[in-house]
Amino acid sequence: MKNIIKRTTLFVRDMEVSKTWYEDVLGFSVWMDDIVTLSGTGMPAGGAGDKVRLIIMQAEDPAIGMIGLLEWVDPKLPAPKEIPKTVTYGNPTFVASSDNVQEVSKKAQEFGSNIHSGPTEWSIRGQNGKMKKFLGLFLFDPDGYFYEINQLVSEE
Repeated sequence: MKNIIKRTTLFVRDMEVSKTWYEDVLGFSVWMDDIVTLSGTGMPAGGAGDKVRLIIMQAEDPAIGMIGLLEWVDPKLPAPKEIPKTVTYGNPTFVASSDNVQEVSKKAQEFGSNIHSGPTEWSIRGQNGKMKKFLGLFLFDPDGYFYEINQLVSEE
């Protein structure tokens, strides 16, 4: 059996803010943008007949690495008042590669993103036993989803 994860879909508070962040900070493009009526059977949120706006943002690869942005349109789904600033159980960490972490950092700062740390150098032993050195940026998107953005500097 072959399975791949093609997309992760995130609940967002404000579609335009989130869409702009993924375009401007991460360089994604809109692959799909539609209003969807929920059946009530596929997702354990909302109810049958709810209308949501789904935008699928595409990264570099045409089949994987997509991020879905989902906003309740009718009825509006109340969002938590606090935007997460830490990571714990039930919160994903998205790990992405970049060829220019400094540029991502600059764009994230311009956007006003919550940057946890970086750009900073760090290293880890890879599965092949070689040390990999990275320049990393650790930040949150507008809804509090956590991203680790890495640029491979060297492998020894």
